[in-house]
Amino acid sequence: MKAIGVDVGGTFTDLVYCDLASGRVEIHKVSTTPDDPSRGVIQGVIELCAAAGVETGEIDYVFHGTTTATNAVLEHKGVVAGMITNEGFRDIIHIGRHQRVQHYSIRQELPWQDRPLVKRRHRKTVGGRLAPPTGAELEPLDEEAVRRAAEELKAEGVQSVAICFLFSYLNPAHENRAREIVAEIMPDAFVTTSSFVSPQFREFERFTTAALAAFIGPKVRTYIEHLETALKSAGLEGELRIMASNGGVATAGMVSDKPTLTLLSGLAAGVLGGAWIGELAERKRLITFDIGGTSADIGIIVDGVYAETDARSTSIAGFPLLSPMIDIHTIGAGGGSIAHLDRGGAFRVGPKSAGAVPGPAAYGRGGSEPTVTDANLVLGRLDAEDFLGGGMKLDAAGSARVIGELATTLGLGPEEAAEGVLTVINSNMANAIRSRTVQKGIDPRGFALVAFGGAGPLHGAEVAAMLGIGEVIVPPYPGITSAMGLLTTDVKYDATRTQFQVSGAVDLDRLNADLAGMEADLAAQFRADRIETADMEFERIGDLRYVGQGYELKIPLPAGTIDAGALAGVLDAFHRAHTAEYGHAFAASPIEIVNIKVSGIGRIQKLRELAEPQGTSVAAAKVRTGPCAFRVDGVLATFETAFYHRPLLPVGEAFEGPAIVLQKDSTTVVPPRARAVVDRSGSLIITLGGAA
Repeated sequence: MKAIGVDVGGTFTDLVYCDLASGRVEIHKVSTTPDDPSRGVIQGVIELCAAAGVETGEIDYVFHGTTTATNAVLEHKGVVAGMITNEGFRDIIHIGRHQRVQHYSIRQELPWQDRPLVKRRHRKTVGGRLAPPTGAELEPLDEEAVRRAAEELKAEGVQSVAICFLFSYLNPAHENRAREIVAEIMPDAFVTTSSFVSPQFREFERFTTAALAAFIGPKVRTYIEHLETALKSAGLEGELRIMASNGGVATAGMVSDKPTLTLLSGLAAGVLGGAWIGELAERKRLITFDIGGTSADIGIIVDGVYAETDARSTSIAGFPLLSPMIDIHTIGAGGGSIAHLDRGGAFRVGPKSAGAVPGPAAYGRGGSEPTVTDANLVLGRLDAEDFLGGGMKLDAAGSARVIGELATTLGLGPEEAAEGVLTVINSNMANAIRSRTVQKGIDPRGFALVAFGGAGPLHGAEVAAMLGIGEVIVPPYPGITSAMGLLTTDVKYDATRTQFQVSGAVDLDRLNADLAGMEADLAAQFRADRIETADMEFERIGDLRYVGQGYELKIPLPAGTIDAGALAGVLDAFHRAHTAEYGHAFAASPIEIVNIKVSGIGRIQKLRELAEPQGTSVAAAKVRTGPCAFRVDGVLATFETAFYHRPLLPVGEAFEGPAIVLQKDSTTVVPPRARAVVDRSGSLIITLGGAA
């Protein structure tokens, strides 16, 4: 099977071709086209196929990580959305909850109030009410009111509608009927329901998740349809699969119906790629560190398993979200991050980025502000003649000019200013990693840092040293690792049902019937995707809490029929998890099963391993030497530094820093007092002598 992975970033679009039968790999990078990302994707795919010597018609699958949904929310550039809800609940998505994001701030920004996904004038209310605990109908749906609401929304120019009723997670009948009526009156609109997007309790979060789907739905659907058409026009008849936030891939049709699945699409692929690289290098405790042009993304992997978000912390741009997602922390720090003085005169780097256009001054496209890339070039850590494998020449004079202007403003020399830019950005990224490790009781010194993305290997060693991490893993193709991560996963879908059952009075028949029903629904979806029954796996999770608590912990549920003994094991596991999370448990307190969830995994052929590097010697890989500036023991000094061509580095022969390792998709910095060696998996392992 032949497959292409495509990851669209803020600056570059990364592509990888892989013959999954032979393991042959070909990589490529093109500039992202922000006005229409699909243009860059098609250009890159055509050029990659030509470089690999394959016809576009030979490609079986295109796996794609997209930022369309993410950017629409982050930049608040969705469509004009409307909402239909119960009488008296028009302002649910405005009021939110009594908990404040910042408990003691009276001036904090609340995104659902400052920039609502659905403006109040586009929220319509109708009669009809369901009631817990079964979803029984108290009041019939007022279908005429739904028609009037749809007519009003159509007249107001609304392009998308979210239908959100109370207790629809127990009984979706009212929402489904309202959806049918709206679709009749607004046939061109994107119409979704809260029970379809996220059938679980907590109406504020459920309504907001549905509003997010409505806000981004038309853009995501249009992008997917346009991309499919463009791929077919280019001769690619293979199936398009989209990376989902839960760590699996989904069909284009599934993503078009549930656009919130892609809110962390590209970022999730990076964590998967980092986990795969760690597995090949036989490391199981990893911090994935993905730096692109605009952001740095951080994930934690323990014993080969990545962390997932929970109901307390799942959000996008501040909006709460009820959707399975890999736990990824993102900050505005990348190669394009701009160094500047803020209004108070403090020196900062990011979060504003030069992006792909105009990009850093080094790109020669009109960039006029100093960026992290410019600082690396001024310090000698980038080779102006060998960027993107020589495919792009860097403007060293342009970088020197903008860094020089910054240096004058700061009253420093050019190299001091450039090194200051890197120190600030590295400190920002180290602090972000501390927030996901130290602040959660995790000692980062027991982990290896997997540094990838276009800029990750440039900064990985110095960030690791700040954290006391002793080992950095740089993948064989670091700049394309997220794209390669797309080829290492399976199809994955999730199902959720709310239970509200208390220990001591659990209806096991209902529990088992709901679990079996969800597995049957997922199996039907997999069969529609042409996945054989033998390739299906199901994982069960329960959201449990002590009665009276506000949030839950995720506890694995056993396969098969759950009897009283199996249930007792689940409850014991909850007590242990509570102790691990909070330091104590209440053995005598009743436990509530809030939600049950099933993750369905459809196994597909994927990338397993890479060919062993064929380099002959470190001496043969040496390109030249040149001056590079590093701060050692608090003193900024210039070192004569060896530059190596990575494809020529052999397995097992170590070399000392300072060194710069060049390859087409990234540049790796091995600082003074560090040692590097290529292992059999192809990864470059950097050992830091100064790390604790």
